[in-house]
Amino acid sequence: MLKLGFDKWIIVLTVTTAALLQTIDSSIVNVTLNQMMGNLGASLGDISWVVTGYAAASAIMITMSGWLSAKLGRRNYFAASIIVFTIASIFCGLSTNVWELVFFRVVQGIGGGGLLTTAQAILIQTFPKEDLGLANAIFGMGVIIGPSIGPTLGGYITDHLSWSWVFYINIPFGILATFLTFSYIKEPTDPVPVGKMDWLALVLLVMGVGGLQIILEKGHEKDWFESGFIIVMTLIAVVGLIGFIWRQIIAHIPILDIRLLANRRFAVANLFNFILGFGLFASVFIIPVFCQTILGFTASQTGLLLMPGSIVTGFMMLIVGVVMRKNLMSPIWYSAIGFALFVAFCYYLSGLSLSTGPDDFFWPLMIRGIGMGLIFIPLMTITVADLEPAKMAQGSALSSMVRQLGGTFGTAIMTTYISTRTVFHTNRLSDNITAYNPISVERMKQFVGLFMSKGDAMVTATEKAYKLMQGTVVKQALVLTYADTFLVIGAFFLVCLPLLLLFIGKKIEAPAHTEMAME
Repeated sequence: MLKLGFDKWIIVLTVTTAALLQTIDSSIVNVTLNQMMGNLGASLGDISWVVTGYAAASAIMITMSGWLSAKLGRRNYFAASIIVFTIASIFCGLSTNVWELVFFRVVQGIGGGGLLTTAQAILIQTFPKEDLGLANAIFGMGVIIGPSIGPTLGGYITDHLSWSWVFYINIPFGILATFLTFSYIKEPTDPVPVGKMDWLALVLLVMGVGGLQIILEKGHEKDWFESGFIIVMTLIAVVGLIGFIWRQIIAHIPILDIRLLANRRFAVANLFNFILGFGLFASVFIIPVFCQTILGFTASQTGLLLMPGSIVTGFMMLIVGVVMRKNLMSPIWYSAIGFALFVAFCYYLSGLSLSTGPDDFFWPLMIRGIGMGLIFIPLMTITVADLEPAKMAQGSALSSMVRQLGGTFGTAIMTTYISTRTVFHTNRLSDNITAYNPISVERMKQFVGLFMSKGDAMVTATEKAYKLMQGTVVKQALVLTYADTFLVIGAFFLVCLPLLLLFIGKKIEAPAHTEMAME
């Protein structure tokens, strides 16, 4: 058998491959929905369950991953998750109707939900303290870069092959990750105590987390609480979440150890995880939509726009991982600089206009990439710094669930905000288009003259001019709305900066760990 020095880097490759499978698949499908609708004869409402079903199943399994890892064995559960994910990918690609596809996407989410949290726990248990930052940096590249390259990769595959290949590309990577898992990943020498399955807690978990995920995914589409479906799902989610939390507090060995949040630093670090998920997924969602709908960029152009910042994030993670080994300063300060840079990124993009071009995005996205690289690894270190080795899997599951919910909340809140804010700006700008405003009168004359010069009668030219004027107002309102949206996201990161003071006064080190038995 190979020595630990080589084996541990093979383990990094294994868990990073698994992380990329999960993170890319969470966003890659979004750009293929139109082709799926056409090929499967589905409506927009039906096909949206392809995304919602995966997200809900994944969120539930993230919550359970710590318990399942202890019950089945960390390596066995990790390998089983990869296998389920890969097999479900095959059947997703072979689906012949939308509900068949939705079912296998749920199965895929069941497999994918256990990958990130278990992978992080494996790294913590495998690496000595001095190498953990670098290992987490490599792993973090998969977590951060995946959502950024997913839409670009999905668009390219859809344009040149078909939507089925969005799922088929998972097969070789799933096989490789499974082989490496059984070959190199070992069980911890110290077993983690685990109780029997609490079936009532499981039902409450599905009601609570699944219901909340569905509300956040479908709320905007259903007009929130104007919909009876959303009201019913809200009641189910509230009952489920309250009941699940109560069961976990009173259980001797819970499925998800919520009591870990009694640790102040762990609780505050998870607030940062929520904000990180919020900002990462919201910005990844907003930028492509703005570029493609307002500026007219293609999917490929948008992907190339995002790529340099994602590459910088990866390099910054490697740099931070190496520098943290030298203990030059506390991880708190790396995170503080990262949060400040993300605020700067949002501030820069709050100056968007219709004349904004690709070059105007370059430096803000580079700043975002550097900031994300500075945040992720130190935040992982801060989150688990106070946890005992036996609590690592539960702590990873809880922090991953919080980050996932942050991303879902971010996308849902920003979607609703864009919708309502656009109406506000449209009404405000429309108030200036009157017969008493010389600027709008002059603009209307220009539009009417333009259409009449092309042969339209006065009445027809006037109608077209009004429509063009209204379209211009809506487009400008959207620009103002997206600019406001970046300010809102930046505000979330800004308010976190003072909370970093809660970590001051206690030294933060990478967590102690139990060396894994190597054959």
